[in-house]
Amino acid sequence: MRKNRRQFSSAFKAEVALEAIKGVKTVSEIAQHYELHPVQVTQWKKDFLAHSANIFDGDQKRDEELERLKKERDELFRQIGELKFENDWYKKKLR
Repeated sequence: MRKNRRQFSSAFKAEVALEAIKGVKTVSEIAQHYELHPVQVTQWKKDFLAHSANIFDGDQKRDEELERLKKERDELFRQIGELKFENDWYKKKLR
C-alpha cells in the first residue's frame, strides 16, 4: 500500500524553520520532535532565510502594481471615451 504524502502549511514550515534558526535544539532534535527528516528541516530553514527579505519588499511591489493598474485603467477609459465619441458622431451622420 502507498502512503499519502503529508502536506504542511506555510505557518508550520515557518515555525519549524524559526526553531532551527534559533539554534536552541539541533536539527536532528527538531526533526524528531516534529516527525520530519532532518534534511527537510534544513531545507525549510534555507528557504526561510533566502526569502525573508521579500517580506519587506511586498509594499513596494504592491505600490508598483497598483500604479501600473491605474495607468492601464486610465488608458482604457480614454479609449472608451474615444469610441463613445465616434459612435455618437456616426449616429448623427446616419440621420
